[in-house]
Amino acid sequence: MKVLVPVKRVIDYNVKVRVKADGSGVDLANVKMSMNPFDEIAVEQAIRMKEAGQADEVIAVSIGVKQSQETLRTALAMGADRAILIVATDDVHTDIEPLAVAKLLKAVCDEEQPGVVLCGKQAIDNDMNATGQMLAALTGWSQATFASEIDISGDSATVTREVDGGLQTIKVTMPAIISVDLRLNEPRYASLPNIMKAKKKPMDEKTPADYGVDVSPRLEIVSTGEPETRKAGEIVGSVDELVAKLKEAGAVQ
Repeated sequence: MKVLVPVKRVIDYNVKVRVKADGSGVDLANVKMSMNPFDEIAVEQAIRMKEAGQADEVIAVSIGVKQSQETLRTALAMGADRAILIVATDDVHTDIEPLAVAKLLKAVCDEEQPGVVLCGKQAIDNDMNATGQMLAALTGWSQATFASEIDISGDSATVTREVDGGLQTIKVTMPAIISVDLRLNEPRYASLPNIMKAKKKPMDEKTPADYGVDVSPRLEIVSTGEPETRKAGEIVGSVDELVAKLKEAGAVQ
């Protein structure tokens, strides 16, 4: 069985994001980029499935700018077998929308015929949380979202997913689209020998035109702004003073 893992290049989660002075978007100049953390968890899960004999091949795919090959090399260094880079834009500020990504992934699925697609539940840059669900709709495959535990058995997968009320366990038939959550696993660090080996692993470079997909944006970002600055707190001397302050603010009746 093949496992397909989409990975996205995003601003590193340790970096403080800055908005451009003109409000036209996020400043990416000299900013460290890395693999989306949720996608990293998906790669780790795919590798574990291969190590457990549940998968034969792990394929990483990324859609975006040419620099995304660095992200794919990270996936290869972790243990993925090969990669597919779909160069969909030359501008690092252009974010390919979820529907276009899902259409491209659907075309890759038609070509590769994976048994399961493991993807991060969302990207930390746009928080869309839509690509996996759209891909499931386009392929007609089963879907399980927010997975914190996955058990593959034969032609089905038992997935424990996180919901508002706690945990929900469902069983889906394969092939399936599974989006993973933070508690699924702890991604491994790529060792130096594996980083060197990753340079020799195959990486195919494609374009949206190769799959007949139009990636023209349907959304227009009007403006980008910083979140409101949190006001400073106030120290009170007693519980009675605290209650009085809360009543003044209307927080307590």
